[in-house]
Amino acid sequence: MVVQGLTRLAALAAILGAAGAAPAHAQAQDKPPSTFGDVVGNALLCRDHVENAYFYAWMTRFFGPAYKHDGGAFWFRTNDASLWGVPVSEVMVSDDTSELVFVAAVAEVPPDELEQAVRKAAGIRHLAADASPYPLRIANGGSKIAYYNTKSKIYCAKFKSLPPRQ
Repeated sequence: MVVQGLTRLAALAAILGAAGAAPAHAQAQDKPPSTFGDVVGNALLCRDHVENAYFYAWMTRFFGPAYKHDGGAFWFRTNDASLWGVPVSEVMVSDDTSELVFVAAVAEVPPDELEQAVRKAAGIRHLAADASPYPLRIANGGSKIAYYNTKSKIYCAKFKSLPPRQ
């Protein structure tokens, strides 16, 4: 069960790593909303419920339509947004093709710098999962930081809840 869960999370990390170049579309605002850190930051740290329909609507409202739909996610450019003092260039929200729901973000710094910024600002540590040169970093609450070339991705992924019993 644990191995299967880890395999699914590894598959998600691979999906989140698939990024191609795409042109930027006009955005709804010039700057991110003042609630960006609370709404997106708390979701990325798995401190909040991750509901992809909510985050898709929220991102569309504040950043305009997704500039691409790839790898099981809608990709949004974030217009000079930052989290924990680190620039964030993109946010991804899962579509309904996966058994996981997730919110992810591309931080414009390497994972060790992002981990330090999160720890300093939010008090959450992301520990290296192994001793490899490019380890996945995992927090107790489930948030993960992965290498993304010279940048990093931080995400929270959860299994979809079952539909209510009738």
